[in-house]
Amino acid sequence: MLFGLTNAPAAFMALMNRTFQEYLDRFIIIFIDDILVYSKNSEEHEQHLRIVLQILKEKELYAKLSKCEFWVNQVVFLGHVISGDGIMPDPSKVKAVMEWRIPKNATKVRSFLGLAGYYRILE
Repeated sequence: MLFGLTNAPAAFMALMNRTFQEYLDRFIIIFIDDILVYSKNSEEHEQHLRIVLQILKEKELYAKLSKCEFWVNQVVFLGHVISGDGIMPDPSKVKAVMEWRIPKNATKVRSFLGLAGYYRILE
């Protein structure tokens, strides 16, 4: 990565937060370039999607259609499965923790603790 681009993710995250500030934690969660739109019902969801897509268009921010999911009842977002039933750890991540080989050095212990600790809040 070029020296000048080392802060690119933080700068983009700041841009996205400013762009959607009015709607954050009301019906949008953003992490860098991942946008989660959540709603209580179909009518509300349609309104929320229209707002998000209109803002993206106005700000000339583009989403790759092949990476988008619309009108789903369950989604994997940042290593979690989110649905009407709540938030659970992604089963593939749980499997990775369960099948993790015994760490042989401090670096591998830190790596394991980072992954396992990320899901600790869901106990």
